[in-house]
Amino acid sequence: MIVKIGIQTRSLRQPIRQAILTAARLGASGIEIDARSELRPTELSRTGLREFHKLLDDHDLRVSALAFPTRRGYEVADDLERRVVATQQAMRFAGELRTDVIINRVGRIPEKSDDPAFQHLTQALTALGAYGDRVGVRFAAQTADTTPQDLERLIKMLPEQFLGIDLQPSGLVAAGHSPVEAVELLGQHIVHIHACDAVRDPATRRTIEVELGRGSADFPELLGMLTEYNFRGWTTIERRESANPIPEIENAVVYLRNL
Repeated sequence: MIVKIGIQTRSLRQPIRQAILTAARLGASGIEIDARSELRPTELSRTGLREFHKLLDDHDLRVSALAFPTRRGYEVADDLERRVVATQQAMRFAGELRTDVIINRVGRIPEKSDDPAFQHLTQALTALGAYGDRVGVRFAAQTADTTPQDLERLIKMLPEQFLGIDLQPSGLVAAGHSPVEAVELLGQHIVHIHACDAVRDPATRRTIEVELGRGSADFPELLGMLTEYNFRGWTTIERRESANPIPEIENAVVYLRNL
């Protein structure tokens, strides 16, 4: 397994152009961009898109994934059609950026399949999956705010290959779930990994994000398990809560390369 290392540009806390230069300097091969706060589909003309690709090519970078966080999940009926259409536009934009993964949280997964919210969720994800199949972009649900078991149940209710998984170990740790158990349940559906780590204090129920390799997520084991599923996606470094993220992200690049 070859680990393709990306860096989440938001974690660098720099303007997008500067973040691209920093990611290249730190030794990454790719970048994850936020399509809502960093580079919106409507803000990039055809000329701008060509210039953006040239900037990436000049620094030997690719887009590892496109993040498109929505304010509400796809189980919420209010403005659902508009949310689905906006996500489809972002998926088309992801294809133009030459990445095949778009990441978002799906929202709350109701316990009962006859719950109207569950029906809204599956209908929306089916529409997104069908659109992604046409444009060559996979929608990946983050492993945050829901259990791996619920995500597995949701996937079984959708057409095959319509929903991928973005493994986010720090989110799993924060919710009290085991990243290893998540890979055991969802490994064949994982299309992208966020390289992030955390520790959880069971006494206070507080979770602290820490440098990669210093928390509860055993990345050597996780990546080893994913080789069994022929994982070929990106591993994108995410560091949101650090006071000094750039040197820690650089250490994370070295950590992943050593694996």
